[in-house]
Amino acid sequence: MRNWFVLQTKPLKEAMVEKLLVEAGMMVYCPRYKDEDGRVRSLFPCYEFVYFDYPKQYRLVRFTRGVRRVVGNEAGPIPVETAIIEGIRSREVNGFIILEEEPPPPEIGDLVEVVKGPFKGFRGIFSRTMTGDQRVLILLNYLHFHGKLIIDRSFIRKACPKK
Repeated sequence: MRNWFVLQTKPLKEAMVEKLLVEAGMMVYCPRYKDEDGRVRSLFPCYEFVYFDYPKQYRLVRFTRGVRRVVGNEAGPIPVETAIIEGIRSREVNGFIILEEEPPPPEIGDLVEVVKGPFKGFRGIFSRTMTGDQRVLILLNYLHFHGKLIIDRSFIRKACPKK
C-alpha cells in the first residue's frame, strides 16, 4: 500500500537521496527554508518524506545510497498521514517554508499577555525590562487588584485589545 514514510538519511545526504529516489520514480518531499543569510537549509536535517508502496518497494528505498533507515518500529515503517505533509506544504511560498518570525519585543505601554506559567491568561501593561533582558515587569489590573509582576520575557507576548 502506498503511503508517505519518513526516511533518516546520513548527514548532508538529503539531496543525493532525493535525487536517487526521484530517478527511481518515487515522490520525495524534503521541506526547505532560507536562513537569515539566504542559505537554503533542510527544515528537518537528515530526514525527508518519501511516498512509496510498502512492502513492495521497501528494499529499494531502504538500501538506497545515503539512507540510514526508514523510521518505524519492530512491526515496520510507520506511515505518515497525508494531512501532515499537506500541513507542512501549506506553509511554503515559492518552494520554501516560511518560518514564523519572532514577534518584536513589547515596548513600554504595550498590552501583553502571559502565555506560560501559573499566570497564563493574565493581561497587563508592559512596564520595563529588568536586568539581563530575561525578565520583564508588567503592571496588572484585575478587578480590585493592582500589582506588579516580574516574569520571564519568554512567558509573555504582545496582546491584541479585546473587543
